[in-house]
Amino acid sequence: MRFSAPKGSYDVLPPESAAFLAVRDALSRPAILAGYEYIETPIFEDTALFARGVGESTDVVSKEMYTFEDKGGRSLTLRPEGTAGVMRAVIEHKLHAGQLPVKLWYAGPNFRYERPQHGRYRHFTQVGAEAIGVDAPMLDAEVVALAWDGYRALGLREFRLLLTSLGDSTCRPPYRALLQSFLNRLELDADTRRRVELNPLRVLDDKRPEVQAELEGAPVMVDHLCRDCAEHYDGVRTRLADVGVQWEEAPQLVRGLDYYMRTTFEFVHSGLGSQSAIGGGGRYDGLSAAIGGPELTGIGWALGVDRTLLAMRAEDIALPTRSRVQVYGVPLGAAAAERLFVLVASLRAAGVSADLAYGGRGLKGAMKAADRSGAAYAVVLGDRDIEAGAAALKDLRSGEQIAVPLDALVATIQELLS
Repeated sequence: MRFSAPKGSYDVLPPESAAFLAVRDALSRPAILAGYEYIETPIFEDTALFARGVGESTDVVSKEMYTFEDKGGRSLTLRPEGTAGVMRAVIEHKLHAGQLPVKLWYAGPNFRYERPQHGRYRHFTQVGAEAIGVDAPMLDAEVVALAWDGYRALGLREFRLLLTSLGDSTCRPPYRALLQSFLNRLELDADTRRRVELNPLRVLDDKRPEVQAELEGAPVMVDHLCRDCAEHYDGVRTRLADVGVQWEEAPQLVRGLDYYMRTTFEFVHSGLGSQSAIGGGGRYDGLSAAIGGPELTGIGWALGVDRTLLAMRAEDIALPTRSRVQVYGVPLGAAAAERLFVLVASLRAAGVSADLAYGGRGLKGAMKAADRSGAAYAVVLGDRDIEAGAAALKDLRSGEQIAVPLDALVATIQELLS
């Protein structure tokens, strides 16, 4: 029986995996420069964490989670998103008892049972950042700007930042009643009517054209913000303008998770068709209390690595590449292979990436392997070279070759690469 990757998943393979890693690192670098520290949480969590935190009325919880019972009878779920698990870890380990805000970043796979299509998978990798414990427009602006900086650093230009405010516990309830009154006058199917009762904002997120047509003229949260939320939103936009981040007002933006409030945003790219979102996030001040923690504010984002790669291809941006090694050993004979094996270990110990040709290849095949490795230099060694006490060091870019004493190879290579 031959096996293949499960439907909706994918393998990240070399040499394209170099671009995948480069994009992941570029998206996380702005957060690292801003003092965000790395966190890693389990790929599976208690199912109730997502039901309470993400929201039972969301498609993520009601339709898309990979949930299973373990051998102890516990209901566990592969994480569909990263924020709930991070907040659980902050509460469990009392990270909020120290300096605030708690600034964290992470990267890894998430899982949702969706209909596989171009740009949307059941297994997808995201880079995330969270700032927990401080409610300040300036912090919101910092978080948004970090994502903006990550995309720009990769050369992306055809993306847009959609921005809105979803209010808070003061102004959301009267707006909810107003929206329900509007929606109850529409011709909606039974499932959508149930959603009106559970969480009417979810209806605004319905992508079906026939529903969107009926939503024309629907009241939007940003027009009904309380004074505090309006001032907060003004502060976020002012600070974003201060650092050159451009946005578009998106009053019907909801996103797919119930914990969002106040600042909410999404990055979309014009080259990805209907699946245009490449990242997004927002403020989630009620999440901690919803999962049994103290009243903690928070704001964060998740940026799709695979979606970002698709956006770069849509703009014909050269994908980042990475040489597999810096030095490649080419042995001509068994004794030479033994000496090069030790030399390669010495190079690695000195911080130089190195490999060698295994399997007794001839000179021609081994040199082809050296070229494919992306190495800058090849060390060619035969039995006669061992007797002479020197190896041939070849510059694979220029083709120039020099003889170097065996006991001076590591130092010579380090100097050439410095």
